[in-house]
Amino acid sequence: MKAVVYNLGCKVNKYECDSLLKSLRERGYEASEELVCADLYILNTCAVTNEAERKSRQCVTRCLKLNPNAKIIVCGCASQNNALQFADKPNVSYVKGVADKQAIIDELDCEGIEVKELPSVYEDDFSPEVVRTRAYVKIQDGCNNFCSYCLIPYLRGRNRSRSAQSIVAECKELAKKCKEITLTGIDMSSYGKDTGSSLAELIDDLKDIDCRIRLGSLEVNVIDDKLLTALKGLKKFCPQFHLSLQSGEDGVLKKMNRHYTTAQYAQKVKLIREYFADCAITTDLICGFPTESDEAFEKTLEFIKSIGFYQVHCFGYSSRKGTVAAKYRQLAPEVLKDRCARAAKVAEDEKRKYLEQYVGKTLELLTEDEENGYMCGYTRQYIKVYVKGVGSDVLCNVKIAFIKDGIAYGEIV
Repeated sequence: MKAVVYNLGCKVNKYECDSLLKSLRERGYEASEELVCADLYILNTCAVTNEAERKSRQCVTRCLKLNPNAKIIVCGCASQNNALQFADKPNVSYVKGVADKQAIIDELDCEGIEVKELPSVYEDDFSPEVVRTRAYVKIQDGCNNFCSYCLIPYLRGRNRSRSAQSIVAECKELAKKCKEITLTGIDMSSYGKDTGSSLAELIDDLKDIDCRIRLGSLEVNVIDDKLLTALKGLKKFCPQFHLSLQSGEDGVLKKMNRHYTTAQYAQKVKLIREYFADCAITTDLICGFPTESDEAFEKTLEFIKSIGFYQVHCFGYSSRKGTVAAKYRQLAPEVLKDRCARAAKVAEDEKRKYLEQYVGKTLELLTEDEENGYMCGYTRQYIKVYVKGVGSDVLCNVKIAFIKDGIAYGEIV
């Protein structure tokens, strides 16, 4: 019997999907993470934006086009937010929310809606299968930040940390099977706040892991000397820091309930570069937040230029019912579109500047996939590099030859 576990959300969702795939295969299913013809589909949905929720609904239709007789199970943030939007769709037999996802494997024959109360402590018992060069390890769930634009704390619940012992044990096993581990969570900066520990202490516990270790998205306030010192102590740390920004103007940040200023953000970036001179700073940016004036947006563009980001992921603001920001007067769609385009152009220019500094330099590359006649992979800074003369899943040194269309091309050293 063929089954598909399809991820529509974040890296945490991906981690959960990998575990469900492993469990299905152990039960004799021919299971895939690709959206192909199958008898059973398990959809792990997203609700971070209206568009993400719409795509989650549309995915049901996509599954039915592949197999009109397929059985469909839906779980995740979109169904946690509104289970009824899936329950009345053809062939959707069972709808769960966020809690207790691992139980789906024992509930394949269940029907109806079961959206349980969100847990107050970390409960997952996932054990993902390594299906790629890079593995993800979930270290916590939930979020206590309550940014004024975000639904996630309502859908994922409050911060709850996984035990360090469990994380270290999984990382030790993964280090035998893959060459890079990415730590991930809904708000991994809050790791340990509910248990008397901290992210820095967890990183210190991982110092003997002989594998590249990369961090997922961080909040700027977690950056301090203790964390950076711990990261320095890792054997093979990947110095890419994804520091969530969202706006480069203090008034907008305050309305977003972001708990830092642009000056504080810049100071944290400076501190990171004191420890890791060759690091990459990446971020997310929301364009067109309801209180963002033309002047505020211009300040954001100037702030982006001042930081020297490697990558900036630009998103148009998405109003989510139930959040504080949804009550504000919304900007016109054409304003959001224009600001996203302008921010993306600035981000593209900054990326080009960042990449050009590496031309002629040698970096460590982990190859992954073949694309357009080249083998491609990522450096520790998460620079995508195209090379020839090497296979996949190989750690090698490459000299960056030139940059074209935001892609680095290298030669094996």
